[in-house]
Amino acid sequence: MLVISRAVSIPHEEITLNGIRAQGSGGQNVNKVSSAIHLRFDFLKSSLPDHYKQRLANFSDSRITKDGVIVIKAQTYRTQEQNKEDALNRLRELIQSAVAIQKTRKPTKPTYGSKLKRLDNKTKRGRTKSLRKKISP
Repeated sequence: MLVISRAVSIPHEEITLNGIRAQGSGGQNVNKVSSAIHLRFDFLKSSLPDHYKQRLANFSDSRITKDGVIVIKAQTYRTQEQNKEDALNRLRELIQSAVAIQKTRKPTKPTYGSKLKRLDNKTKRGRTKSLRKKISP
């Protein structure tokens, strides 16, 4: 079971994990060992609550396909077990970030002191520029 929150968890039967060969240089071992993990999770057909499914469907992420499948490729570590753990953690973080509700930003007004400082800097800059002018006879 992959625990997302206190009330929500995903059974491992709904997550497809395939071992694939990792990309990049790795010497003699890279062509023999499938150490990378390719994770696929179809959230539309999963046991997630409808609220989670709706938020994931509207979430903008390149790892989510149009068919409602989350695809994660983990190849950071040298062993398949570590890459499997990494892929599951990244799936958990993706689902949690899609469901998290962001606070709305409250616009603030500039303080009185910052307004005075800005106007003071403007007058100083104007005075400097006026001193650069040619003096008329």
